[in-house]
Amino acid sequence: MAGATEGAPVDQRELIARVERLPLSRPHFGLLVQGGLGYTFDGMDGAVVAFILPAAAAVFALSGPEQGLLASSTLMGFLFGALAAGLLGDRIGRRRVMMYALALYALASVVAALAPNWPVLLSFRILAGVGTGAESAIIAPFLSEFVPSRYRGRYIGSLAGFFAYGFVFAALLGYFLVPTFSQGWRIVQVITALPILMLLWWRRVLPESPRYLLARGRAAEAEAVVVRLEERVRRATGRELPAPQPAALAAEVVAAPSGQGIRAVAWLWRGPLARQTATTWALWFSITFAYYGFFTFIPSLLIHQGLTITKSFGYAIGIYLAQIPGYYSAAFISERLDRKWTIGAYLAGGALSALGLANAAGNSQLLWFGILLSFFMNGTYACLYSYTPEVYPTPIRATGMGAASAFGRIGGILSPLIIGSAYASLGFTGVFVLTCAVLSVGVLAVLTLGVSTKGRTLEDISAETVGAAAAAVPGAAADEAGR
Repeated sequence: MAGATEGAPVDQRELIARVERLPLSRPHFGLLVQGGLGYTFDGMDGAVVAFILPAAAAVFALSGPEQGLLASSTLMGFLFGALAAGLLGDRIGRRRVMMYALALYALASVVAALAPNWPVLLSFRILAGVGTGAESAIIAPFLSEFVPSRYRGRYIGSLAGFFAYGFVFAALLGYFLVPTFSQGWRIVQVITALPILMLLWWRRVLPESPRYLLARGRAAEAEAVVVRLEERVRRATGRELPAPQPAALAAEVVAAPSGQGIRAVAWLWRGPLARQTATTWALWFSITFAYYGFFTFIPSLLIHQGLTITKSFGYAIGIYLAQIPGYYSAAFISERLDRKWTIGAYLAGGALSALGLANAAGNSQLLWFGILLSFFMNGTYACLYSYTPEVYPTPIRATGMGAASAFGRIGGILSPLIIGSAYASLGFTGVFVLTCAVLSVGVLAVLTLGVSTKGRTLEDISAETVGAAAAAVPGAAADEAGR
């Protein structure tokens, strides 16, 4: 067995090399399913509000502004949850944040299902959004730290693809359950709380990230996690593991103090990291602004144009099903084309699809351009979930992912407001041009400022984005020991 001698100090580079040399096998796929189920229920929670809104509005006699707040509740929660998950994930660990987030989301969903009035419903829908926002921000960086670099793009892209299943399930529940029962909108929310059962599974089998443990000075615990992972891979493959190649690895770059709250966010904008933070924030803002603009507000504009298919079940299911090949195609293409180029290509495809949608001559064209738009936009998200954790060093990887995701949610919140105001002055075509212009900002940012991450270890990418001069920050291990 490839492990350290009892009591001997752990060589960090050798330990990372041992993770990198592992073949992709059943233990990695187990982690993929565990994280993917979390994303499935996150997607379901994000989509289900649109389907319960009409029934809840009738029960509580909600005004237009109150309905708007309820419709935005998940996004508001996402914003705070993503940022909190990033900060806490670098402080108390990725695994613990995942479990706390899941518990918060599930319990808040149950209370929202039993809500006696609108303020309680709104408050707990926001809290459920905090839980799902935290999960969505922490799962990708957590699992990226287990995956060898040669598989990471398609692995994390495939992980993000589980969001699509949640959207499809939400549509099925919304169309078949909510109208069937007088309390269907409450039943649906109870169903979305079922992942609370996953806590029992996660507590038993989820390990903490060895890279996180190393960054916190907990080398012995990291060694134990890697030894268990190696043994599981050896049993799954039935073969001896290849020899690790630590000499081929760049040294781990510790670029910021781990777990220092808002100071960690400030570190995202210091030195060479500022360039990558500008890139990821521009990407997340542009794609989220466009996504929520196209799929929440623009359908009502299409109705004004006489294209009523946006109200149909077939249109919604077509849009949601197109997410699945969008996610998985981008995940696999990104391993060949590189993440930054795949993001640029899919964003451009989304912009062209949007222009086609703006000029659709009938319901048939509207359906197909809507499907293409969903395909490309969600393909972009698949690469974004892979790319964002890759460009930050381990001590602030979760913070970088959480802050970028939170900033993107601001785009999603502002999108309907800006598009609604712009429609009065710019008209139907002008709104599409505006949204495509926002997408173009993301394309330019990633192609001019982004770094190539294909086939490179997280440590190698950190060495480029931060620089060898920032190879260590004194006190990280001491901070951990003092807690």
